[in-house]
Amino acid sequence: MRQGSHSPIGVFDSGVGGLTVLKALMSHLPHESTLYLGDTARVPYGTKSGEVVTRYSLKNAGFLLERGIKLLVVACNTASAVALPALSAALPVPVVGVIAPGARAALRRTRGGGVGVIGTPGTIRSGAYQRELESAAGSEGVKVKARACPLFVPLAEEGWLAGDVPRMVAREYLEDFARSGVDTLVLGCTHYPLLKDVIAEAVGPQVSLVDSAEATAEVVAALLEEQGLLAAAGGPPTHHYFVTDVPERFVEVGARFLGRPIHSAEQVDLSF
Repeated sequence: MRQGSHSPIGVFDSGVGGLTVLKALMSHLPHESTLYLGDTARVPYGTKSGEVVTRYSLKNAGFLLERGIKLLVVACNTASAVALPALSAALPVPVVGVIAPGARAALRRTRGGGVGVIGTPGTIRSGAYQRELESAAGSEGVKVKARACPLFVPLAEEGWLAGDVPRMVAREYLEDFARSGVDTLVLGCTHYPLLKDVIAEAVGPQVSLVDSAEATAEVVAALLEEQGLLAAAGGPPTHHYFVTDVPERFVEVGARFLGRPIHSAEQVDLSF
């Protein structure tokens, strides 16, 4: 299909977490139509090799490209960490990941050069945020404190967003961040914005939170404007959802991440 300003934005993730990125895109770009693909049959990506994640990512991107997207957002932190070069080389449309926008937003926000990053074990182990922060900071330098917070994902998916349990988990992970000289904290997992309140409470008011989803949406908006691909105001945009496993749980849990109902999702077969 031929791409133009009327074409949709494509977004993929390994599951429901990328819906927080889609939510930010809908907020920043209310006239844009979107296609979202959740590879729910193969979630999580963080436990898989870089080679496998890249192969899955290229398959996901090809599926969306066949449906005429004008830009691809890689809403998965793991895929952004390992597959972005291959995707950018293979696709004829712009490709935006979630790591560089979040890291660069943190550098603009920090007051003293102390930046924290929290994410899944796979994302933190990859070092992608740390490398991006150090590369973007250049000679000015940056002090990075990174920590995996694996329990945040099941808490978000189960809807345990407030109360004693998430508060206790957040304190265990994060209460030493402010004492370490961190003044800016990157939420380096698409699940974590749902727990923003308890995370903010754990690190204290002196630490500014950076939502990679919001930062990514701002980058996409600027890129579409620069390339003359912004959709014009007119009829209501369309939003379609695809999953690679049965859609019932995606529809139920995904509404919490998106902040609005998901009426249906189509199951598709991306097997190799």
